[in-house]
Amino acid sequence: MFINHEVVTLSNTVKDFNGVELSKDKTGVTASFRTSKLSISVFLDCHTSQIYMESPLGYAADGLCFDSSSSSQSRLAQSASCEVQYNDDPDSCVNCTLATKRCNMLTKAPFASYNANIDPTPYINACKETMCKYPSEDGLMTQFLWAYARACSLYGNNDLGDWWTQAECSPPKAFCMDKLCSDHEFCGWNINGQPACLCRALFAYKYKKSNTLGEPTVCKHNTASVTLAKCLLEEKCIDYNVLHLNDPTCKGALDNQTNMVTFSFNTQNLCGAEISLGENTVNYTNAIKNQNSTGLITRHDQVFIEFSCYRPQPELKSVYFRIKDNSHVSHLTSGEWSYTVTMTPYIDEKCSKAVATETDVKLNQKVWVELKTYGLDEGTIAVVTDSCWATSEPNSDSTPRHDLIIDGCANPADGTVDMKRNGEGTSTFFSFNMFEFTKHPDNVYLHCQLQLCLKKRNSCVPVRPTAPQKLQHPLFKFKKT
Repeated sequence: MFINHEVVTLSNTVKDFNGVELSKDKTGVTASFRTSKLSISVFLDCHTSQIYMESPLGYAADGLCFDSSSSSQSRLAQSASCEVQYNDDPDSCVNCTLATKRCNMLTKAPFASYNANIDPTPYINACKETMCKYPSEDGLMTQFLWAYARACSLYGNNDLGDWWTQAECSPPKAFCMDKLCSDHEFCGWNINGQPACLCRALFAYKYKKSNTLGEPTVCKHNTASVTLAKCLLEEKCIDYNVLHLNDPTCKGALDNQTNMVTFSFNTQNLCGAEISLGENTVNYTNAIKNQNSTGLITRHDQVFIEFSCYRPQPELKSVYFRIKDNSHVSHLTSGEWSYTVTMTPYIDEKCSKAVATETDVKLNQKVWVELKTYGLDEGTIAVVTDSCWATSEPNSDSTPRHDLIIDGCANPADGTVDMKRNGEGTSTFFSFNMFEFTKHPDNVYLHCQLQLCLKKRNSCVPVRPTAPQKLQHPLFKFKKT
């Protein structure tokens, strides 16, 4: 428990904290303090709280919202949010007659000997009202009997004996005293009958409605993550500590404030993620699991939650080469992992002097073009300039057309083209001598088609085929101009 924002461990030995005596046994926690006229003992077992007070005859003690000398019908003041009362629909599966009979046990031995001192009526009424709405499997019946037995014990020696045997209940115990649950949780029994922090219904509603254990996948800044609710895991007796990604060393991180567990990987640490090619995507797929075994059978519940992020195909765009834009930038946000592609012409091989806007390029002047990406993981992906061509109109499919790069290699029909760094990293570089179209001498538009290549599976450096054919790369294509 917390005292002054510090965790304190309690035991059978009474400890004094500024005049308040605290102790704990298997049935619950007791707090006691005394003044010159008043002695108060508060007992808590995580189901019920009982306050026992001794004071001189006629002494009135102030309470939370009224004092003990006021009417016995007085109730604690309610906030506006508590003014609306909700009634549960009757459960046809509950045997109210049987539940009432069990609640009336409080008027029979061994409880009957205490009925004169401790009125069982409030306990019986609360028991019947509750047990006629909730099935006996919830274990609520025992709580009312425990509460009355505890009240009886405050009057002296407890001679009730092992009343729980006759009542067919489990022995008294405080099963949640060592559990610290968050605001959206409560302590209860999981499906194995063990105490656990379970989700409150309002919090769990959206997850159970979609049959999930947590939030959707988040793909951001080259990181993929999934956050699960620890209380939903505990409900199913799943220990988050045994969960991991494909790489068993990649575990979930628990947020102690929210009790949410996050599993994540990124392009620098894939945690065993599998990279595959879709029709228009490069997919990064991982899974949250609790088993490494690939055996035929298992005797433990299996967890397998697959999630993925992907890199998308961008749209084809064109850039005016004579020279209205010296650099074209396209920020890609198709899907949730984004990266940037630039194409910039230069008039020097070191690529330090970009062609200025509105500057004409002279005929036969050598021009260097750099196609560069930002945000791709160079360890797994390489960029290949598959083809580049020029047109006299903005439309990339217009004619006339002059090819500079074909199938990743310089067009042998144009001896000025020099291809460098193609398929070696996340940028490519080539040069050619400037030209004009004979019947359309004013404008030249340059178009390039790039591909993303997985380094893991293939050599990404293009090799010109000996016979005319299209190079087949396991690539996801996009066009960038």
